[in-house]
Amino acid sequence: MSTGHISAKRLALLLGAWRRAGSRQGAADLAAAIELQVLDGQLPAGTRLPAERELAAELGASRTLVVAALERLRESGLAVSRRGAGTWVTSPAGRELEPAMPESAMMIDLARAAPPAIAGMMAAVDAARRSLADELGGSGYVDRGLPVLRERIARRYTERGLPTTPGQIMITNGAQHAFALTLRMLTGPGDRVLVEQPTYPNTLEAVRAAHALPVPVAIGPHGWDFAGIDAALRQASPRLACLNVDFQNPTGWRLDNAGRERLGAVLARAHTPTVFDETLVELDLTDEAAPLPMAAFAGDWAITVGTASKSHWGGLRIGWIRAAEETLAGLASARVGLDLSSPVLEQLILAELLTDPEPLRKRREWVRAQRDALVAALREQCPDWEFRVPGGGLSLWCRLPEPMSTRLAVAAAGHGVQVVPGSRFGVNGGLERWLRLPFSLTTDLLAEAVRRLGIAALSVRRLPGAGEELVVT
Repeated sequence: MSTGHISAKRLALLLGAWRRAGSRQGAADLAAAIELQVLDGQLPAGTRLPAERELAAELGASRTLVVAALERLRESGLAVSRRGAGTWVTSPAGRELEPAMPESAMMIDLARAAPPAIAGMMAAVDAARRSLADELGGSGYVDRGLPVLRERIARRYTERGLPTTPGQIMITNGAQHAFALTLRMLTGPGDRVLVEQPTYPNTLEAVRAAHALPVPVAIGPHGWDFAGIDAALRQASPRLACLNVDFQNPTGWRLDNAGRERLGAVLARAHTPTVFDETLVELDLTDEAAPLPMAAFAGDWAITVGTASKSHWGGLRIGWIRAAEETLAGLASARVGLDLSSPVLEQLILAELLTDPEPLRKRREWVRAQRDALVAALREQCPDWEFRVPGGGLSLWCRLPEPMSTRLAVAAAGHGVQVVPGSRFGVNGGLERWLRLPFSLTTDLLAEAVRRLGIAALSVRRLPGAGEELVVT
């Protein structure tokens, strides 16, 4: 599938200091630097490269050098060119792709908040492949996960101010799998589960798949309603709660330490086990000191789930649960009916990635730039849409000028943009004035997506003073 194109400026930033000191083989150096970005997943197959003249100007190199470098890439099978279409990255395995589709023909996916793989992925894969030899003599089934990965995840919690041992960590196949395990252990058909309103649609799907009943508590214009949560806990007596206090999906709110202390006290009084979803916790785009993990305030009532899907790459499918050891024992028993363990190679890859903080720092810089690009595009193309710029996470929660989210989602598909209507984030639908827009795509795709959304929005707006809904042509 086509992934669009990369600007000369962006490619120059990715390449960094590409010329080796003292080297007189500039074309070979440039080709090697581009190849590294391809193998590392930063230039996915199908990416159209900038024009030779533009790239030469950004790199401060001659056009002859750039032409020679691209020729080396074509010879190695990492790039292909067609007259009039330009040059684009092909698969490292040699499978040629068609050039990028014209922007007018592309379907832009704003339904998923999922960034591409983090920088350093291929280096981690190579290191993990070497470590895999030590695991091949065993069965490959590691009940709670590889000790090396559990130790590194536990260390990260300790660094965040929550002392944690590897015995309090169990590796899962993502955060969604971790939540499903918890539902399986703690709830039964007809049990109530307290959730936020709005909330992540797959959270609701997991609750319903467990034949439990979601009980919504609204997130207001300033975040969590502690009185409302207290009342819901007393009146509905849920068997479990699921809360996301770190860049909540979709609103982007983060609860501060004072709020976490109040929330922890409310949950402790109700004796309600609570899943705290930390899927987005590492995508902190602020320069502020991060609050302590919620488990520091909720104690053994807290079951914290995390994942590498947003911080590193969804293709790893590795998550984890942090909980009291006796809780993990129950979860391990509940897991037997679902699966036996998580894949070893992916665990080794993540363990390697967790040794170096630099790729995650670069990930945050990239996400911050995409967020700012989406904000700028919306302010230009859709000035009557309201939103709060979040301090982290991967999406904006936009208030539309009228209740039209579902109609807009249908119209947007006709203009080549896939979005999820606000109703999907509500327990019983509604939320027609709201739309979630992820900023996990490249800057140029975000700008084009917003342009199309603006056109789609015009087509479904009601005319002022009209008694019936009219379509603007």
